[in-house]
Amino acid sequence: MTRLELIQKIQNRKKQINISIENLAKLSNLGVRTVNRFFAGDDVKFSTIEKITNLLGLDFAGNEVIPLNQLQKQRAKEKALFMASLVQSTSTLEFQGLEKDSLDKIIHKFEKEFLQGQYKNKLWVV
Repeated sequence: MTRLELIQKIQNRKKQINISIENLAKLSNLGVRTVNRFFAGDDVKFSTIEKITNLLGLDFAGNEVIPLNQLQKQRAKEKALFMASLVQSTSTLEFQGLEKDSLDKIIHKFEKEFLQGQYKNKLWVV
């Protein structure tokens, strides 16, 4: 496989999940310039390619390792847990920590919103 073929596979996945270069960089702990250099076909470290492909659910050759719907569900769960932690922290500060059942319902509601609701386009936004 050529470098250009790998870049094309990664570009296709990037478009599938609708993630910007900036958010791809942030979520993979890379600089925007580094990610741009990769997509321009410039030389980058193998670890850079690995970070990008892992985030996108691909292997080092750009082949799908994690199906798209599963990748989206994982990301929705991560974001839902983060949002629920904010709610829980605020409630705890007010001495009204949420019970497990209530917290699970909040997490499920956030997941659903990130996958199907009004925040669907915000799934990959940091």
